[in-house]
Amino acid sequence: MRSTSLHRALQGLGVLSAFGVLVACGTLQSTPVAPFKAATGASLPSCETLTSQLRLPNTRIESAASVAAGAVMQGDKAVPAHCLVKGRMHERKGSDGRDYAIGFEMRLPVAWNGRFYYQGNGGLDGAVVPALGALGGGPLTGALMQGFAVISSDAGHSGPQTPFFGLEPQARLDYGYQAVEKLTPMAKQLIASAYGKGPDRSYIGGCSNGGRHAMVAASRLGDQYDGYLVGAPGYRLPYAALAQIWGAQQWAPLATPGATVKNPLNPNGTLPDLASAFTPQERQTVAKAIAQKCDALDGAKDGMVQATQACQAAFNVKTDVATCTGERNGACLTAVQKDVVARVFGGAQTADGQRIYASFPYDTGVAGANWGTWKFVDSLIRDPLAIGTIFSVPPTPLKPLEENVTARLAMFSATNDTYRESGWSLMTPPGESQPDNLAALRGRGAKVVLYHGVSDAIFSAEDTRQWVERVGKAGLNPGSDFARYFPVPGMNHCSMGPAADQFDLLGPLVKWVEQGVAPQAVVASVRGVGNAGSVNTELPTDWSAKRTRPLCAHPTVATYKGSGSLEDASNFACK
Repeated sequence: MRSTSLHRALQGLGVLSAFGVLVACGTLQSTPVAPFKAATGASLPSCETLTSQLRLPNTRIESAASVAAGAVMQGDKAVPAHCLVKGRMHERKGSDGRDYAIGFEMRLPVAWNGRFYYQGNGGLDGAVVPALGALGGGPLTGALMQGFAVISSDAGHSGPQTPFFGLEPQARLDYGYQAVEKLTPMAKQLIASAYGKGPDRSYIGGCSNGGRHAMVAASRLGDQYDGYLVGAPGYRLPYAALAQIWGAQQWAPLATPGATVKNPLNPNGTLPDLASAFTPQERQTVAKAIAQKCDALDGAKDGMVQATQACQAAFNVKTDVATCTGERNGACLTAVQKDVVARVFGGAQTADGQRIYASFPYDTGVAGANWGTWKFVDSLIRDPLAIGTIFSVPPTPLKPLEENVTARLAMFSATNDTYRESGWSLMTPPGESQPDNLAALRGRGAKVVLYHGVSDAIFSAEDTRQWVERVGKAGLNPGSDFARYFPVPGMNHCSMGPAADQFDLLGPLVKWVEQGVAPQAVVASVRGVGNAGSVNTELPTDWSAKRTRPLCAHPTVATYKGSGSLEDASNFACK
């Protein structure tokens, strides 16, 4: 990638760098696009016979077994009867001598709603997790529960090669985008063979790396999916990971010298205790200061900061948090700590001031355990492994606290005879070479729904908000008729934090795609004591265990109507 291209990428233009030209030339329709015809369902005639019945290219069906209703539970709800199909695609011997394949499982409901859902999984993939199509931070519902045929995969690698699959060139490409490209047509053929008809409507979604998979598919596979559910997308994952390394280097001088914690990936290993630079007590102090300054901006003092953007203008960590005059005691921050916190939240930069990644919004979820794990532990283990083995050309290990981030940045855009596609190219939505992709996607009537925890510590909610803003400025989202973004106040990475983190955005996405009804407010609930699935232990004790709030499409904010219980979403409006 030329230096000018790298500069554009660093500015975050991504898939939108040339859309202004398209708009100026009049190639983008400004009139509303009619919704797709709604899907119609079918019944599954048989299951066990699929093993011998299916003949799919480059695919081996290993098993097909009936699963009775209730044999699988999602929270306190019984998953309907379905057929579980397991298989492998493109089995091969890798250049590293290891055996590779794209492992998958597909769950086919006996009572099918005519829709297909590709479940994008998180992290470095590497395991075929149950294809339930789980949504939101808790098991409120799932795509399989709603009647979708759902596929899940390991993205082309499994077992002991994780994360070192990144040393194998084809495994890199499968992880980046090719596994989705290969599985999508196969899954549709499998559905057609099983039900006698293919899916009428197709959706793809996931959180974290799963959100990245969905976002990449929107750019690369715009003719294959009708709806995209994008959660906390790491769509600039290499840069986000490098920002973590940069952040670790900011925290390190403040950490207690010689203090260590256990390495969760190595039972016999230890890591520097970076959390001692900004302790849980100190983060709670900052969270309280944020609430003090911003909680009432939405009309209600309820421990939730709904007016995220207004809060960024109102809150200043240097003046709104007490400054320690003596020893650190958890109730204050030193001046040096404040400088580092402000710098980290402001976003990673190279030595010459060039921005690497987006800033992070201030929000009460900074006190969450998930926030601390990403900033202080994963920045020393998971991010360095991914950067060194998957995103860099050539693959080169690194010591995070000693790494030259400016030099590493150049390795993301490099290629050589072995790795012919750069880490940036294989991981992110194509942009400058294919500027018309999103315009074509919108033109055919597809929709994108995004959500992001405002206190996500690894992928910034601000990065997602800016993506949506760029779509709008490029003329691709008039009246928010193509993409809508739902920030989740208080939520950490995909779940947890002081947040209403249990919600279903797939149902509203389907309604938008197939009926033309755009989502504006979606009810979310907390996972308090007694929740049928899992309890969020980070909820404040003075909240109702059943508190609800509307998730509001950006830029509207959940605003208190002035009367009624603060625990009930019906007393708030998106304004």
